[in-house]
Amino acid sequence: MKKITLLLLATFAFAKFAPNSACKECHPLIYKEYQTSQHAKATIFKDPIHKAVWQKNPASKKGSYKCAKCHTPAANNLKELIAPNGIGPDANNSTQMDAVACAYCHRIKAIKEGNIINHNIISQTPKKYFGTLKDHIKSPFHQIDTSNKNFLQGNVCMGCHSHKKNKFGLNVCSTNENKEIENNNCVACHMPKVEGSVSTLKQRKTHAFHGFAGAHVHNEKLAKFVEISFIPHLKGFSIALNSKAPHALLLHPARVAFVKVRVLRSGKEVWKKKEILVRVLGKDGKPTPPWLAQEIVKDTMLKANEKRVFDYDFKLKKGDTIEVALGYLLVKPKLAKKLGIDPKHNKPYILKKASFTY
Repeated sequence: MKKITLLLLATFAFAKFAPNSACKECHPLIYKEYQTSQHAKATIFKDPIHKAVWQKNPASKKGSYKCAKCHTPAANNLKELIAPNGIGPDANNSTQMDAVACAYCHRIKAIKEGNIINHNIISQTPKKYFGTLKDHIKSPFHQIDTSNKNFLQGNVCMGCHSHKKNKFGLNVCSTNENKEIENNNCVACHMPKVEGSVSTLKQRKTHAFHGFAGAHVHNEKLAKFVEISFIPHLKGFSIALNSKAPHALLLHPARVAFVKVRVLRSGKEVWKKKEILVRVLGKDGKPTPPWLAQEIVKDTMLKANEKRVFDYDFKLKKGDTIEVALGYLLVKPKLAKKLGIDPKHNKPYILKKASFTY
């Protein structure tokens, strides 16, 4: 144990950001959850969809990996990666492979708001980490600062997840550009409390989930933020989606959501309908990649706190079962084909199901 402690202390002392593996000793449960998260898989070497998009971006032809700012921010050569004529991602660089590293997020001191994109201000004290637990013990490996308002308010994510404008000033991906979620807490939804101790140094009953529930993984933790209702009427019926989220259902412009409704009569399908929820970026009314887009061509995505009602004139009979499924694809099918994404990496996700009997 003494040798392990000395090794960890040396790692914290000399690395710009401590590697994720250094956290495993005291935070095994957090580390295990994190390994399943998209934060851990944010590099082009672990996320085939991100890789496909980056390879189509003109900047990649020059070796520039502008995405590194948020996808591999703990890289020891970050400046070279994002430079106009950069060096490109390197799978042999362990600091890049740590993706959105634990130490990086916990050293975000402040967030500098910008017109194009926000920026994280990192604490210059390597062994000083920000957190929220007021009741903690003194760690032998690092300081713990619980006074950071961004952590206390749960909006430390806004350095990367607020908004991103392209060169034409079009906001291609927005969560909080106009302070839409200013009084909300990202952590409350995406890092809900789950059973287990945050550390082996002091046992606790619960901790904030570090698998980061989102579109890629652990979406079952987000299902409760959308309600599905069935409304019968004389000429047919309606299906209502009621969003309790403070932002749109899906934010990335590549995504597409769907609502599948079908009616079963005596166990057999007698009617079905599919609704598409999508946000399309483009130019002159036609879809384009985000970096070329100058307008929003179409936007039917479920909005923040919106109740969307779909009306159907199909005549129901007593005993009919109405099944509803709300799901999505990470990439629109046509776009996935253009990007050369293997279909196995773009399978449909089901966020929520509901069944009703007439």
